[in-house]
This record gives sequence, C-alpha cells and structure tokens, in this order.
Amino acid sequence: MDASSARLPSPSEPLRIAVMGAGAVGCYFGALLARAGHQVTLIGRPAHVQAVQQHGLRLETAALDIQVPMQASTEASAVRDADVVMFCVKSTATEEAAREMQPHLAPGTLVLTMQNGVDNDERVRAVLGPSVAVAAAVVYVATAMAGPGHVRHFGRGELVIAPSALSEQVALQFGKAGIAVQVSPDVRGALWAKLVINCAYNALSALCQLPYGPLVQSPGVTDVVDDVVAECLAVARADGVALPGDVPAAVRGLPATMPGQFSSTAQDLALGKPSEIDHLNGYVVRRGEALGVPVPLNRTLQVLVRLAPSRMQASQAPLNPPQNS
Repeated sequence: MDASSARLPSPSEPLRIAVMGAGAVGCYFGALLARAGHQVTLIGRPAHVQAVQQHGLRLETAALDIQVPMQASTEASAVRDADVVMFCVKSTATEEAAREMQPHLAPGTLVLTMQNGVDNDERVRAVLGPSVAVAAAVVYVATAMAGPGHVRHFGRGELVIAPSALSEQVALQFGKAGIAVQVSPDVRGALWAKLVINCAYNALSALCQLPYGPLVQSPGVTDVVDDVVAECLAVARADGVALPGDVPAAVRGLPATMPGQFSSTAQDLALGKPSEIDHLNGYVVRRGEALGVPVPLNRTLQVLVRLAPSRMQASQAPLNPPQNS
C-alpha cells in the first residue's frame, strides 16, 4: 500500500493516535486529543509510563488541573494499528526511534514529525520508506514535564503541518479537540522561522539557566540575539528558503509572550539529558559551511552548549588541587 492511498476513519470516528516520545509536547497534545475521545497511547520512559498507567496523565494549565486516562507503553510496538503517530522524540534520536517503529507501523499511517529542527521529516522518510505518509509539523507551545505522569502547559498550542493525503482530515479532527492546525505548503519556511527563534534563545537560556524574560534583561543579550538571527537569516537566504512574516520581530517579541519559559535545551541540560544543539545552531553551522556563509556566533553557542555538561559535572565535584612538593 502506498502512502498516497491512505485513509483515516471518518470524522465521526475516533482516531487511534500513538505518541512516540511522550515528553512535554507529546503529552500536552495527546491529553487534549484523549479528552476529545480519541484513543491515545503514550510511548515513553518507564517511570512516566507507570505513572500514566496507574493514575492517568495529569494535565495542568492556567484553566484546569485534571487527570486524563489514556494508554501508555515503553515499547515502540505500541504504534501498531495507529492511524496517526505523533513523532516527538529528540532530534538526536530520530533515526533510532524510526527504526524501532518501522516493523510495527500499519501501511498508510500518518507520521507527524513534531520536533525541533528542519530536516526530521526527511530523516524519518528515509527510514520508513513509501508505505507510510510522513509530514513535518511546526509546533508552537510552551510546556514542561513537572514529574512522571504530569505535564504543565504555560502558553500557546498551535501546529503548522505539511500537506499530505491525510493532513486536512487530521487538521479537522485536531481542531475539534481544541488544537489549532494550519496546513501550509510552505512548511519548510515555517520550520526555518522556528529554527531561527530556537537558535536565538535556546543556547543562551541553557547556558545561563534563565527563562526568556529575565534573560533579555541582562545588558547586551538582545544585541547577541540580533546577531545570531542575522547569521541564521543569511544562511536561509543562501539556501533559497523564504521565511514567512517578520522573523526578527517574532524573535524580539518572544520573551514578552513566554517570560517564564525555559528553553528545551535549558531543560535538557538541567536534567542531564543530551541536548539538540547540533540540530539547532549546529544545523546553521553546517549549512553555513556548505554555503560559504560565516556564522561565528552560532558556532560559539553550539560549542559552549556541548561543553556545558562537563562544566556542570566539574562544578559538582569536590576540588582537590594538586599539592606542591
């Protein structure tokens, strides 16, 4: 079966949805879909899965604090029979997670790559082949895991997805669950626009362990942000990518809309997890090198975030200076 002939259940029937990589993003959207009556299975780490199996997923927002019953599993085989897979793993694990899913996916499944970075859909498609539909999704949401089985929402919650045989129907079903979805033929430009925002703030928030609001109050930070953005836009132009809207204005406005939000990179470093920096600023560095565009600030931020775990470990170790003999 070719992906182009895939079909979803009728709009009156619930979707079977698997969330591959049930972190904050996947849990938030999965909870909204489960509340709307869809059959949602979260696939994640053991402690998180156990909490969801025992108590449901706790969804905490400004308006509500509820437990949402849903299925959960630690096994990639739980994607079996899914109509839609929300692919939310870190960009560092894209190929590995796609390979784990591949034997279990039903032909015609739609895989939505809901990740940071601009090339995850291509990487997933290369692993899965033509029997499933793969569509990139740009995610705009501020969320964080507050503990196993507990997701906290801080703001926004929209998706922009690429066209596919199933995208319009998914947009309709997700919309009924309260998720605003735009199907856009220019999803690459939207992915790049989000990449620029990530490059501007993720590393700085991570290195300082500050949320966006306090971060930009420090003298000189906005100048650094502006210069990082200029490098990214130069690479995008050289790569033939047209970015939608006024991206510099969107970057400047982010701290006011999400003042208390830590970047995903900051959350990763704080939890001792590998960061996605090589797929954010590092991607700009690689494209800049290939296109002959200098990107010294993006390179510096990439290197500093790579070094940060070693610095954190060193700061926690007891000091044992060498003795003079």
